[in-house]
Amino acid sequence: MKKEVKFSLVFRDMWQSAGKYQPRVDQLVKVAPAIIRMGCFDRVETNGGGFEQVNLLYGENPNISVRQWTKPFHEAGIQTHMLDRALNGLRMSPVPKDVRKLFYKVKKAQGTDITRIFCGLNDTRNVIPSIHYAKEAGMIAQASLCITHSPIHTVDYYVNLAKTFIDAGADEICLKDMAGIGRPVSLGKIVAGIKAYKQDIVIQYHSHAGPGFCMASILEVAKAGCDYIDTAMSPLSWGTGHADIIAVQEMLKDAGFQVKEINMEAYMEARSLIQEMYDDFLGYYIPKLNHINNSLLIKPGLPGGMMGSLMTDLEDNLKSLNKWKAKNNQPELTTDQLLVKLFDEVAYVWPKVGYPCLVTPFSQYVKNLALMNVIQMEKGKERWSMIADNIWDMILGKSGQLPGPVAQELVDMAKAQGREFETNDPQSYYPDKLDEFRQEMQQNGWELGQDDEELFELAMHPEQYRAYKSGKAKADFEKDLAERKAKKNAPATGEMPKQIKVSLNGQTYEVNIAYGDEAPAATAAAAAPVAAGQGTDLLAPLEGKFYLTKDNSETPRKVGDAVKEGDVLGYIEAMKTFNAIRADKAGTITAILVNSGDSVEEDDPIMKIA
Repeated sequence: MKKEVKFSLVFRDMWQSAGKYQPRVDQLVKVAPAIIRMGCFDRVETNGGGFEQVNLLYGENPNISVRQWTKPFHEAGIQTHMLDRALNGLRMSPVPKDVRKLFYKVKKAQGTDITRIFCGLNDTRNVIPSIHYAKEAGMIAQASLCITHSPIHTVDYYVNLAKTFIDAGADEICLKDMAGIGRPVSLGKIVAGIKAYKQDIVIQYHSHAGPGFCMASILEVAKAGCDYIDTAMSPLSWGTGHADIIAVQEMLKDAGFQVKEINMEAYMEARSLIQEMYDDFLGYYIPKLNHINNSLLIKPGLPGGMMGSLMTDLEDNLKSLNKWKAKNNQPELTTDQLLVKLFDEVAYVWPKVGYPCLVTPFSQYVKNLALMNVIQMEKGKERWSMIADNIWDMILGKSGQLPGPVAQELVDMAKAQGREFETNDPQSYYPDKLDEFRQEMQQNGWELGQDDEELFELAMHPEQYRAYKSGKAKADFEKDLAERKAKKNAPATGEMPKQIKVSLNGQTYEVNIAYGDEAPAATAAAAAPVAAGQGTDLLAPLEGKFYLTKDNSETPRKVGDAVKEGDVLGYIEAMKTFNAIRADKAGTITAILVNSGDSVEEDDPIMKIA
């Protein structure tokens, strides 16, 4: 009898790996029937990871999306699965224990069957509690091996890790080859080793296409006994995404495996609907480079799921850096030049910070650290001159145990700054907070939601949820989309417009357009900053969004506060990390020049200190 290999459509990750946003709930519900009629999928990845957060970012309720999106698959007998970041839940930073436990109850109630639990450090202390919480909530607990290629991450390392997860109660094992740099033969050996330990354990393989190994890897793991293969479909397959279902199905069929047939009429319908979503608004956030494979990714090992946002962010970083270079009479960089410098610096930084697997959030931390090094060195400053607090948390062990040792230069720097390395259970640093969030909801008159799902969203994504509830998130997103549409529709030749009107969702926006080094005219709809006082400007050290606090445990600074040199005055969120802004002198805050949540550019005045 032929060995059966089943398929999962990683619909969430198709979009995550392509660009910045996910489809709206109306789009998801529209495409679900066509995916079901394709007949080849036993599983669909519906949510998790960036899904919930990015819904909030463009002003939509992710709880409504998850419930309506999973429903048709359940009715068709197709399992749904989600991505789960263990200690970090659905976000970049660690989550309190009581919020983690609520997480699984909410997602099970909303209709998600399987949770794919992963920790980029492969720290069992982060993964095993989530296995227990998921099973207690009635979910299938799929524990992940985060795959990378280093002197530490050997076949034996991964087989032993899988054994630990199985002994702890994991229902399934996922080989999460998030950068697609796992070597095919080694991956086959890992699967064979796991099956030798527990023959009936379900194994699912997840890979990205970018570096070029994925088809060979899929064949090797299938031969070794893998049960499920993650796939994508056109127009979001290949590139930084995943292998296309048609190619994978035909390859495995030819190799003698039992696989389900594809209803091509339904495939073409689903393909057309995905293209509609792309053309509607999602395509404005998908860089063209993400459509192509790139073996340059083998060296830095950056994951496909991050490349979608990386290329979008890189455009802003390059613009900001080149603005500085123009001011200082230096030659500007091209995108390719900056990308190669970034890839080289990632390869340099990665061993120095202990070989964390390059997957969220550690891929972002290593990439951000490398990018900040590149930018600072391009400006004549020293490497390591700007390290965000959450990156320090990773280096110091607050997120879990790093696979390898930290470079002595970083150890010395930590000691010089009074930072201590940690060995305690990472969860111990993040106490329970649900009661605080429940109180906030009551004070604001907000409903806790069905199965406490609204309480969960606030607790998991506090800043994004508050911006969603206030309407700021939707307004910011629609303004940004209007600007992108205006720039795309601007004439390529002749006199270039300085202003254009764009209609979006029934709302008309007046968008100011700048070219080259011009500064855009002030937009009438922009929020008015707080009136300026006397004193010296405190300048933004980089481009991003300004926040007075990064969570509700902090008290925001206000005009009249006395500060000491080095005090944290606020944060700039850039590339999914919060970078502390510190006072460069002692004094009194006489003005706060931007509002919390506003976008700022490098060297923009943020506060005045006298």
